[in-house]
Amino acid sequence: MRRTSILIGVLATGLALALPAAHGSETADPGITRGTILIGGTTPLSGVASAYASVARGAEAYFKYVNARGGVNGRRINYKYLDDQYIPSMTVQHTRQLVQQDRVFAIFNSLGTEHNLAIRDYLNAVRVPQVFAATGARPFGADYRRYPWTIGYQPTYRGEATIYGRWIARNRRNARIAILYQNDDYGRELIAGPRRGLGRMANRIIAQQGYEVTESDVQSQIARLKSSNANTFMIFATPRYAIQSFIYANRLGWRPMIFVNSVSSASNVMEIASDAGNNRRVVGAVSIQFLKDPTDPKWARTPGMRLYRQIMRQHLRRGNANDVYHVYAMAAAHSFVEALRRAGRNPTRSSLMAALANLNTRNNPFLIPGVTIRTTRADRFPIEHVQLQRWAVNRRGDGRWVRFGPLQRSPG
Repeated sequence: MRRTSILIGVLATGLALALPAAHGSETADPGITRGTILIGGTTPLSGVASAYASVARGAEAYFKYVNARGGVNGRRINYKYLDDQYIPSMTVQHTRQLVQQDRVFAIFNSLGTEHNLAIRDYLNAVRVPQVFAATGARPFGADYRRYPWTIGYQPTYRGEATIYGRWIARNRRNARIAILYQNDDYGRELIAGPRRGLGRMANRIIAQQGYEVTESDVQSQIARLKSSNANTFMIFATPRYAIQSFIYANRLGWRPMIFVNSVSSASNVMEIASDAGNNRRVVGAVSIQFLKDPTDPKWARTPGMRLYRQIMRQHLRRGNANDVYHVYAMAAAHSFVEALRRAGRNPTRSSLMAALANLNTRNNPFLIPGVTIRTTRADRFPIEHVQLQRWAVNRRGDGRWVRFGPLQRSPG
């Protein structure tokens, strides 16, 4: 993958000479007309990570809502997203198409760690903004000097996993920890966190098993982790494999306390993992939250959730309104619109990146109270505060996330 990125960067250097500079008049940059702005991205609409299709569709619905109200400074946002099937080589192919053929103004919200790494060199070489890469990998915020055209969005994976480690160090001194992780940069970002959070208790991690995204299931990995006699289980996996992890642990009679990373903790994913209430392994599972969960009655009457459901009714009628990935998508789209407004009446790619590096927003309606969008030139992690949450089931057998503990800053 790294060789592919280097090759793309070399090829892109030549292409950069043929593209307009990122400054000038209204029509200096591709993707801008007097009445429209064309942006693009990739997402897995099919394949092993198709649960994330909502990340593109929710953003599209929010842009339609904005367009119906006059757009941004009189321009409609047209958002073209392509199915990369969660295959990095397809991400590269589709991104090049969006830039060179469709001539988009920016790449927005493309999903996946390996996938965004595969296109980062290219997009920076041709000076096309890589906006709100849908991954929590640290490089998308930390490498701003080398990659000034790239910015992340969500809290870092390493910071998230560090929080889990810290909680265990304070509250579960007898923990024996087993970890399932996706064997790529996404998974490696996560497994770096628990040791950091555990500190002197890092030796409590007694087993780790990786899996490849080409594998049909993780049954053998779960069996090996169970055999370690761990009483604490961390699931660092995408939804398909996270669901399998809950189900296989239950079938094997393994009863650990479970932590599941945020990208697989959507309520609709947990409902599937609960197997219609037959799988008690989901009860007590811990994750983090920074978005308003559409299944949580606490948010039902808030302006943000009312707006969310209005947009779903008007612009995404066939979508599952209880899917929190739609909420994530709208939060990112809302922040993009804010940055685009700040970029000026005749935005350029350069003015957009300047705006993205100077965000300070407390009014994103899709985030839980206290979570702000803030960036500087040297701080490219827009969301840095989270709260722990625990999966609980009421007397009727209905499950939902319940927040606990204070809002805290992700260690990054």
